[in-house]
Formats: sequence, structure tokens, C-alpha cells
Amino acid sequence: MSKSKRRDIPRFTTPIIETHCHLDYLDAGELQATLQRCNEVGIEQIITIAVSPANLQTVMELTRQADTIWGTQGIHPHEAAGFNEQVAARIRSNAGDSRILAVGEIGLDYYYDHADRGVQRAAFEQQLQLAADLDMPVVIHTRDADEDTRDILRTFSPLLRRKGVIHSFTSGLPLAEYCLSEGFMLGFNGITTFNRADNVREVVAATPLRQVLLETDAPYLTPVPYRGRPNAPYYLPFIAEKLAAIKQLDVEELLEQVYRNSRALFFGAT
Repeated sequence: MSKSKRRDIPRFTTPIIETHCHLDYLDAGELQATLQRCNEVGIEQIITIAVSPANLQTVMELTRQADTIWGTQGIHPHEAAGFNEQVAARIRSNAGDSRILAVGEIGLDYYYDHADRGVQRAAFEQQLQLAADLDMPVVIHTRDADEDTRDILRTFSPLLRRKGVIHSFTSGLPLAEYCLSEGFMLGFNGITTFNRADNVREVVAATPLRQVLLETDAPYLTPVPYRGRPNAPYYLPFIAEKLAAIKQLDVEELLEQVYRNSRALFFGAT
């Protein structure tokens, strides 16, 4: 699609919270430009996600760059081999910062298998326990690991008072139904706009609106009509439109509830 045919980003009345992106992939100039565009289209708050021992401190520093930026602390399954007692201690210490909202991104990824599966499971379990100890929600990544994810959550879900989100949900409906029954939320992003993502749209349709979150996972998974460009939080309105269409709702109605969901999960708002 040529640039001239791409729609402008819509601006809605209800503010939007970006619940999952990776701002540390942007340089300083890009960051300021991104924040400005986010402000223009109503992105009120942005949660940037930690994934490795190397970017725990980077995320902390990003939360100091603007009042709109918040963060998490955790080790992605790709980086599970780097998780150890020292890293756990850093996560625990950093989690005490007022700008840190959750433990994540943690979980299992059997699609890429960048880390041994046993190592992934151990890192996941230890970080779930850490979140329970800290009384914080979790941000979970799971890919091609539905059975093990469910088995591990059966043990730890009762310990997680604030539950969390299964982000970028692309797993099967059985895992979705289990996580929803346990009180977790599901995060949906630009994948919902892709032609071959009927499986994800099926899960969106089956997810109660009170358990839906919006995210981009930027700079990845750019939604239509800007697919092919680097993703950014300011594309969230397109994802909101798609979810509203799937659920046959007015987009403002969807955004109002999703905003409440985001505030409740990450900021403890009632």
C-alpha cells in the first residue's frame, strides 16, 4: 500500500494506555518524536518492558525520561540462561521503584528455543514466585508452550493476588479459557489486523471485554495499514478499531473498558 493510501491515525475521545512496548529500541531523537506523536493521538501512558539482564537498568532510566513512561522488570525466556540469583536480586530491588509496575516479560518460548526448555521453566517459575512475594502483576510471554504454561500457572496462579496479562496472545483457545478463568487478562496487538490471524480473532471474540488489554509490542507487529514499517505506540488506535469490530462494539465503548482494565491491573485503580 502506498503512503498516499494509508489512513491517518484516528484520535478518539477516550485515552489509551500502551501496556507493552520496547522503547529502548529507539534512540533519544526517535523517543522524543514518538512521545510527541503518542500525545497527539491520545496515548496517555506507556509501559516499556524489560527482557534481559542488560536492559533492566535501561528500562529504569527510560521511566525517568517522561511522566508518561512506566516500566517492568523481568527476564524474557529467550534470555533465561542469564537469569540467576544476582539478577533476581536486581529485579527485586528495582521493583520497589514507584515507576515499576510489574514483573515481566517472563514465560516460555518453545518456537525459537533460544534457551534450554528446562532453564526457561526454572526462570519462569522463580520469577512468578518473585512476583507473588512482591505482590505485583506479571507480564507473560508464551509461544508454542501452552501445556507447560498452563501447568506452571496451576501452581503459581493461586499465589498471584494481582494476576497479570498473557501478552501478545496467539495461543490456543483452551489456554485462553484457562487463563481467563484464573483472572488473567489477555493482551492483543497488531496481529489482530493480519490476514491470517483468524485464530487470534477467535480468541478476541471469546474474551470478556473486562479482560482485554491493548498493546503494540513495538517496534514489532505493526498493524495494518502501516504493516511493513517499524511499530510504535501511536498505532494503538488501529488495534482498538479492529478489536471493536471483532466484538461488534463502538470503539469508544471498548476503549473506556480497556482503559479501566489497564488502570486496574497495572496501577491498582478501582
